[in-house]
Amino acid sequence: MGAQSTPEADRLAQATEFLREAVFRSRMGQAGRSLFAAGAGVKGQCGLGDEAVVVLELSPRAQELSEQLWPDGLQAAALRQVDAVMRAWVERQDALDRDRNHHLKRVRLAHGMDRNGWSAEVLAAFEAGLEELHRIEDEERTQAAAQLLQEAASPGD
Repeated sequence: MGAQSTPEADRLAQATEFLREAVFRSRMGQAGRSLFAAGAGVKGQCGLGDEAVVVLELSPRAQELSEQLWPDGLQAAALRQVDAVMRAWVERQDALDRDRNHHLKRVRLAHGMDRNGWSAEVLAAFEAGLEELHRIEDEERTQAAAQLLQEAASPGD
């Protein structure tokens, strides 16, 4: 049997999804900027452009989550704190995605583009590297979600 759900765990899961939505929304802006930059002869280093693009406007799903997390809305100070956590997470997620892209690039440069040609040892090392990056991402996203809930509950002015 799986772990029992608690209100705290449910809120943390919603906050985690809220942060994912913030990244997805920001990626749309980043993709557009990268596309136009590529058209102008400027290219990013790993498909993500030169830097993170942070869009704090909520997607429809993030708006739903916001209403579930904070049904009474947020005061101005709490909203600033939420925005700060969102901004920090989007920037951190961008760095983690760049780490993942660089990991892939290093392995491909050393062993070729076709994974079918990699030895079992190379493939295992590649996958272990990805698993570690995913573990770090999950851990840090959960920490950021907890911080989001904490900051919104007790904003400092």
